[in-house]
Amino acid sequence: MPDPQPSAEQRGEQILAVFDTAFGALLAADPSAFRVKFRKMAASAFAFYRGTACLFYHDVTADIGFGARRGGPYLDDRTARVWIHGDLHAENFGTYMDAQGRLIFNVNDFDEAYVGPFTWDLQRLAASVALIGYAKALSDDQITRLVRTFAAAYRARIHALATGAKNDEVPPFTLDTAQGALLDALRDARSLTRFGLLDSMTEIRDFERRFAPGGGSVELDAATRYKVLAAFDGYLETLPESSLARPDSYRVKDVVGRRGIGIGSAGLPSYNILLEGNSDALENDVVIYMKQAQTPAVSRHITDPAIRDHWLHEGHRTVISQRALQAHADPWLGWTELDGAGQLVAEISPYAVDLDWSDIDDPEEVSAVIADLGRATATMHAAADDDSGYSELVPFSTERAIDAAIAADEDGFPELLVDFAHRYGARARADHQIFVDLFRNGRIPGLGSTV
Repeated sequence: MPDPQPSAEQRGEQILAVFDTAFGALLAADPSAFRVKFRKMAASAFAFYRGTACLFYHDVTADIGFGARRGGPYLDDRTARVWIHGDLHAENFGTYMDAQGRLIFNVNDFDEAYVGPFTWDLQRLAASVALIGYAKALSDDQITRLVRTFAAAYRARIHALATGAKNDEVPPFTLDTAQGALLDALRDARSLTRFGLLDSMTEIRDFERRFAPGGGSVELDAATRYKVLAAFDGYLETLPESSLARPDSYRVKDVVGRRGIGIGSAGLPSYNILLEGNSDALENDVVIYMKQAQTPAVSRHITDPAIRDHWLHEGHRTVISQRALQAHADPWLGWTELDGAGQLVAEISPYAVDLDWSDIDDPEEVSAVIADLGRATATMHAAADDDSGYSELVPFSTERAIDAAIAADEDGFPELLVDFAHRYGARARADHQIFVDLFRNGRIPGLGSTV
């Protein structure tokens, strides 16, 4: 029996209600930032999908429609309690330099990370594959094959990890092991320099580096600067001892304010802090950001108090989640509080390059990239468990739990993702058009006309 589909008007009301819950307070505080965010989301169905994790979880947890199967037969007491990314789509992958100085290609952007059903990550990524495939004019059969490729790669990597694969059998994606578009991204990242980043954001004044005016930076008044520096002192206490090798590294040279206007950070106040770095040389200075952490969309649909009460605040949740899910995470990653709100603090990395889908068009190349994303996703899900040092919430082997759950219905696993990808991809495309009409006709409360 087909899912009951609401009319465009009914769906529009659902979208507005979900937006009010997810964005209402921030939108009221900074409507101009949300006008920018929503214009970016209006650009394409995929951009809309990126900005609406809140709508995805509303749908996937419903008692009818997309939530009716709730991950099929693959969820039990353990596999419904895995550390998940929370906003896993095909553009949330890229490069970073780990604490050991290696360039790694992996999952990135952990703002929505939480503990929940592992299938939600897979379904969210599968639907994004359908949207990318549609935008590249791939047929439904080709999209089906891509989702099956993702499922097979994820399945094989989870099984390998669950059965004790050695490190050289499941290596991370590095300059030595990556291929195709992933290797291109790593090579692009390697060509970048810290000096290039500093040159784009700062200038030398009176023989010292300072943030350059303009470019979105906002001068702070004395009271705000004092509060940011006090929050910075609190942040230092959250860093691991290995990050505190040279105390001079934490000498603050300058502070400026910024306001998030991206798809994921609209309305969230943030600050950039310029630090001395690991030597007196001006080209080794470090820029970190401090931004208010957001309430993850998935958390509104997880009722376990042990999970909900585990965090000091959203900044703490984001950092602990990233450390759990990303091996050898950014050594500058930490948290603090500012004006009673949890803050995420991390380096603005000179070596960050996002996976760029614009020139990945050949179906075979798309398939190879999708397979690698499946492997990266499996490795991420396996990272945070009883062996990771973050076992308080997940005190079991996630890879073995997921492996056993999939083994119970091997054939149904890819079909669950294929079915969801096609159905939710179509839903997101239709929702995008509904959203554009709501936005351009001034029907989003608090924004008024788009003019």
